Amino acid sequence: MRLLTRRPLDLGPFFETLADRGTTTAVRLSRPLDVAPEGGEEWTVPQLAELVAELSAVLAAAGVGPGDRVAVHKRNHWDYALLAAAAARIGAVAALLSDHLEPDALAALLARLAPAVLLSDRYTLALGGTPGGVRTICLDGPAPGAIDAATLRGGAVPPVHRRSDDEPLVINHTSGTTGLPKLVVHTTASLVRKITAFEAHRWPLVSVRPEDTVACASAFAHGRSVSWTISTLWARPRTVLLLADSEPARAAELLGADPPSLVELLPTSYVRWQPLTAGPQNPFRDTRLFVSTFDAVHPPTVRAYLDASARRLPVWLQGWGQTETGPLTFRFLTRRALARREERHPTTRDLGRPVPGRTALRVVDPETGLPVRRGSAGVVLTRTRGLCAGYLGEQDRWAAKLQGRWFHTGDLGIRTRSGRLLLLDREVDRIPGLSCVELEDVLHDRLPEVEEAVLLDAGPQRPPLPVLVTRDGVLDPGRWAHAVRDLPALAEPLLLGRDALPVTGTGKVRRYELRERYLSGTAASGTGRWT
Repeated sequence: MRLLTRRPLDLGPFFETLADRGTTTAVRLSRPLDVAPEGGEEWTVPQLAELVAELSAVLAAAGVGPGDRVAVHKRNHWDYALLAAAAARIGAVAALLSDHLEPDALAALLARLAPAVLLSDRYTLALGGTPGGVRTICLDGPAPGAIDAATLRGGAVPPVHRRSDDEPLVINHTSGTTGLPKLVVHTTASLVRKITAFEAHRWPLVSVRPEDTVACASAFAHGRSVSWTISTLWARPRTVLLLADSEPARAAELLGADPPSLVELLPTSYVRWQPLTAGPQNPFRDTRLFVSTFDAVHPPTVRAYLDASARRLPVWLQGWGQTETGPLTFRFLTRRALARREERHPTTRDLGRPVPGRTALRVVDPETGLPVRRGSAGVVLTRTRGLCAGYLGEQDRWAAKLQGRWFHTGDLGIRTRSGRLLLLDREVDRIPGLSCVELEDVLHDRLPEVEEAVLLDAGPQRPPLPVLVTRDGVLDPGRWAHAVRDLPALAEPLLLGRDALPVTGTGKVRRYELRERYLSGTAASGTGRWT
């Protein structure tokens, strides 16, 4: 009998620990795992434990050992988390790379990582080919220039390698909205003991319960994937539903068959699935808790999901944090909080308060670095227990983000007298005299046909350029004029199709790319000093 821990503190044997606990959670997938396509769409925890052990044997057969880096670059799916566990099981460090990375960015990050192997799949390799100079294993069959993982299967399962809590555990990259992503190194101490163990604690209202059906559609290469997997499965819910993409039809099918009580989606998935909330088979009728991470969701979308629930008091939990820090603030939204009133305009840019006992916030003058008074704008710094170990290969860049024990988030905000944080903009995207994200909230609320609104700094003496994506690709000029009647001056909007909008793996808009495309040569107000 393996030693059972009180808290989920070791990623490598985590699934084996769950199996030893007798966890009966049923895991259902929107499509089969790329690492085990023959396994179908339904898994038990003991089966997952066996799969992770087998994957660790594949890595060992490939010559991967303790301390080696294992790059993972494949189609988005939950098996990113399983591969991270398999690597951790033998003492290796998984570097999870999004399938949304541009080829040049992927090549740069692989050069920085110098991995022992790269794990991929036939779909991804067919799109971009095998990266030069990197030993590649194809997880789901033969592919040109890659080793078929099937030829490495069948070996003895290696024993669990125990590592120090301060050794690297997982490497994730930042979103890359402002250029080449940074490689963020998390340890067991930062990611599991500090960030995940706090979430795995039994908290009123927000914790997963044994009777819950939990649905998740995420960017599984992100660090959230590992912490979500540990904290959710540790709570032993009845069912877990995992969606690998944002296709509304598949979501309606999977969620409709087993309506979830707790939902966590990418912001882009919330937007794409919003029509389902008004459909006859509304799959969110039993949801008590909606969770939003990565980026805030605009008020009309939050409203639609809360109204879709038949629960008396459904709650929307909005969290704000970064890859380097984990969650920093949280805010609960209810139907009443987002009700329209003539005297004010609801916004989701009020990010709430710091996580009690875990994080602290400070707003400082960007020029002097000195704290500003409550109610004044500045750059937001945080002090948190979950801070990562640094940036791989960029220690100077990491050092520039630190001010003693405080970490520069690169966001502009205002700390209210009551301690709440009002987000203004990323410093690199700022436009003097206004908050882009607040105005974007207003545009979404006044123009329901808009799926995405982005304001770009057009330079001195020029109004900001609104870039809009609408559901049907058109926008009535009269409705636009009425929507902006009392707002600061804006240029005529630029309409784009959804596929023309450059986004990261987590659905964030690459604003710098839009500026390069449509406003090339104009001077930006933001410095990008803390990106």
